[in-house]
Amino acid sequence: MSSDIEPTVTVRTSERGAATRLALLEAAREIFITCGFAETGVTDVVARAGASVGSLYHHFSGKADLYLTLFDDFQARQTQRTRQAIQEARSRGESEPMKLLLAGARAYLDGCLAERELAALFLRGDGPTGFEVVMRERLRQWTRRSAALFEREDALVLVVTGALAAVVQEVTLSEDDERARRIAEESLALIGRIH
Repeated sequence: MSSDIEPTVTVRTSERGAATRLALLEAAREIFITCGFAETGVTDVVARAGASVGSLYHHFSGKADLYLTLFDDFQARQTQRTRQAIQEARSRGESEPMKLLLAGARAYLDGCLAERELAALFLRGDGPTGFEVVMRERLRQWTRRSAALFEREDALVLVVTGALAAVVQEVTLSEDDERARRIAEESLALIGRIH
């Protein structure tokens, strides 16, 4: 009879653990956005999540790990958005590298606008020690993925991805939605004329 109970207990424990982990991430997201990373304490996060300090350390190594997990999750959604946009452009018959790059860039910018508060959190410079290194590496990865669309045009890819990185920052940190959308569209149109 105990074998009938064990799977249920395991499932419930896993569900409860997943719910706690999600609650901690949501609480960290809210508090980091409103108070900043440096001003947020672990106790603030667990209080908002309705969890214990022990449960936070069961799921994460600390406050920096919460921040980096939020960043990784956001980047995973952004990668999915850009891949989907490029796949859709290819399915419509698009094969020109710059147009494919711009389709992905538009999706990335749309994601920044859709999740502006979270995207801005990562651009403000109020992250854990060493986070700027993580950001630089992500930009290099993005440049390498973009380069895969082009043949032997390394300088072009560097210029375009550098320009797009500046556009992402301006659009994300802009407090005016209309201005942010206008900058995004005008920048994409200008970059589209490069090639």
